[in-house]
Amino acid sequence: MKVMMCCAGLRNLLQGLTFSAKYYSKHNPAQRVCPYSEIGPKKCHILGCSKSTCTHRTAPAGSILPRRFFSCKEGTKVSSKRKQNTSIVTSDLLHKNLLKSEQKNWNNISPTYKAMTKRIKEKLEELHNMYTLNSRSPRMRFGENVYFEEDGCIFLAKADDGEGNAKILFTVEDLGFSDAFIQRIRISPDQRYMAISLKSENSEEATCIVMKLGNLPVVEKVIPSAFSFEWAANDVLYYTTQKNLKCQNVFMTTFTYQKHTKLVYTEQDARFFVDLYCTKDRRFLTINSNSKTTSEVWLVDCRHPFESPALVQARTTGVIYHIEHRKDQLYILTTYGEPAEYKLMKAPIGSSGKENWQLVYALEKKTKLVDFEMFSDDCIMFLKNAAHLYLNVISFVSYSVQSIKLPTWACEFELESHPEHTTSTCYFQLSSPVHPPKCFAYSFKENNLIEQAVQEVPIITNCHTTRLLAKSKDETLVPITVFHNKNSKELHRRPLLVHVYGAYGIDLNMSFKEEKLMLIEEGWILAYCHVRGGGEQGLSWHRDGCQQNKLKGLHDLRACIMLLHQLGFSQPKRTALAAASAGGVLAGALCNTDPALIRAMVLQAPFVDVLNTMMKTHLPLTIEEQEEWGNPLEDEKCMKYIKSYCPYQNIKPQRYPSVFITAYENDERVTLPGILQYVQKLRKAALDHANRTSKKGNWIPNIILDVQANGSHCDSSWEHSLNEVARHLAFLNRELEEVCHPQHHSKSCK
Repeated sequence: MKVMMCCAGLRNLLQGLTFSAKYYSKHNPAQRVCPYSEIGPKKCHILGCSKSTCTHRTAPAGSILPRRFFSCKEGTKVSSKRKQNTSIVTSDLLHKNLLKSEQKNWNNISPTYKAMTKRIKEKLEELHNMYTLNSRSPRMRFGENVYFEEDGCIFLAKADDGEGNAKILFTVEDLGFSDAFIQRIRISPDQRYMAISLKSENSEEATCIVMKLGNLPVVEKVIPSAFSFEWAANDVLYYTTQKNLKCQNVFMTTFTYQKHTKLVYTEQDARFFVDLYCTKDRRFLTINSNSKTTSEVWLVDCRHPFESPALVQARTTGVIYHIEHRKDQLYILTTYGEPAEYKLMKAPIGSSGKENWQLVYALEKKTKLVDFEMFSDDCIMFLKNAAHLYLNVISFVSYSVQSIKLPTWACEFELESHPEHTTSTCYFQLSSPVHPPKCFAYSFKENNLIEQAVQEVPIITNCHTTRLLAKSKDETLVPITVFHNKNSKELHRRPLLVHVYGAYGIDLNMSFKEEKLMLIEEGWILAYCHVRGGGEQGLSWHRDGCQQNKLKGLHDLRACIMLLHQLGFSQPKRTALAAASAGGVLAGALCNTDPALIRAMVLQAPFVDVLNTMMKTHLPLTIEEQEEWGNPLEDEKCMKYIKSYCPYQNIKPQRYPSVFITAYENDERVTLPGILQYVQKLRKAALDHANRTSKKGNWIPNIILDVQANGSHCDSSWEHSLNEVARHLAFLNRELEEVCHPQHHSKSCK
């Protein structure tokens, strides 16, 4: 699974679109009422179950949002068109009946959580007003001008004049998109044009609006289904279009003289996904065509934007690379060479083949390159090692490398844009699940890190951060990040909420969330398990947890939870597990293999039927995701391996934990029929077990499905997500409360 108001370095090219069940929060973090408009405040989303989020820092091709679609019911064989039509009708009818049944079930059970949901919502809104509304949205600096977006208003301020005198350029509602949010902003080099993408919470596709700035900004062009876009020159815009969750075409459009649009590049291989990025010095626009393991870059010279793109290096199986530029040299972030981790290399523009790549800097083992920013005489690498964040400054003048360990509480960072590569300062924000974003700057001249006192926010002093290493089945050490209240006594009696993802080389989302802080204040322990399959310890960490290594992620998760309990962090009957999207694979698998380790589980749009999905190549993302899960159609060994861990395939009669699943009717990545059938099968297995054992006081889990008519895999409004998170927490509180008051628990599987 991954949007930005700014061009935030090459992080967009280093990992897939990070799944954050809702990336709206990350990219519209601080919303205030627009003082120049009568528009009421539209609160941003700040709640989520898992960063990329979905962070839409334009990903490598093929690394689009981790998802999953559901396919036909297992065992269905279609031998003729007539049978196929009958099967489709039968499947649709089954889907409608199951949906109707689940909606009725939810309507019956939801009043049980009403009072607690209300209390949690009130607390979260209070925390939102205290923390999020005091933080600010990212700034874009162009010389003396500063651009920023708040509450759907685009502002322009002078850098030396203070933002109190900022003027509004236009609003989202002015454009007729009152229900959409701004996903990305790009400003032309001469600042005459601004391109923005607008997206609603119920659609995967965005609309690009090109505005001509001035005293009265006007709409110059509307581009439907746009994904990424960059200015190659003052009046030349390159953009990609999205269809069926794929981007394979690049177009160029002009806005002065002879206005025209033409196709400049098409990717034919279904495994590859295309996006755009401008080098920091704006010398080149790069067309990046990437699968999950291989990439290829074409350069557009921004001094000659109408010339055909030039290939840097033809794609080579297993080699990923991305391009920056400085002083007539290409700087290449690549996995070329051994070990197959990221390295910084360089080559002359005229001789860019990999045989001419020269090593500049190589990362240490088990180190994740999180982001990279190029400047005129230096570059900055943001690194992660054993869950700690570091900042490495590489000087191209002194040929030195300075490594700075960032504050121990920091888990996430966000670069602020400064399009001028000659700047002497790099600005960024640090945060954690329980620490609101703080602004920092690194000064190249002063050679030091500066904490910026930009806004007044309450200081978090009573939360302790602990980093652990769990020994997995094969002796591999797996990082865990734990948060708990310093004043908590008898931690083994405290409730524990464990988070896991473990897919696509994507890190767990550990940005600030109000609900996490609320849980800490109420005595909960939060644990983030950085299992293999994710990207927390570099590309090898991902490779060790994908395809024929997926079970390693499950072993890692089991080891993490067992270590937490052994060290006195809660106990199984007070432990809950949270996962979203592809994280549902490991969470669902653990429920099948080790249900006694947890008491309850919340899943958000979970991918729970890997086998059937990966056997349906007509689905938009299946072919490109064979590099993550394997190809069961052509490899019988792969089919058996997937079947060995697939959550849906391995449900059996046993004592399961209680489960709360949220799904979305409009979700194009994890479609509803698969989740409906998973819930039915899980509920039946739990009841079968209860009927067979029939012990006195036998505990039967609640298996609940909440189907949302609005929302999708990635986006949600503040109000929608607030209700969703409040329901999740009300469910968990009630389930874990039953440990102390079992007489209140229902005797029937709901």
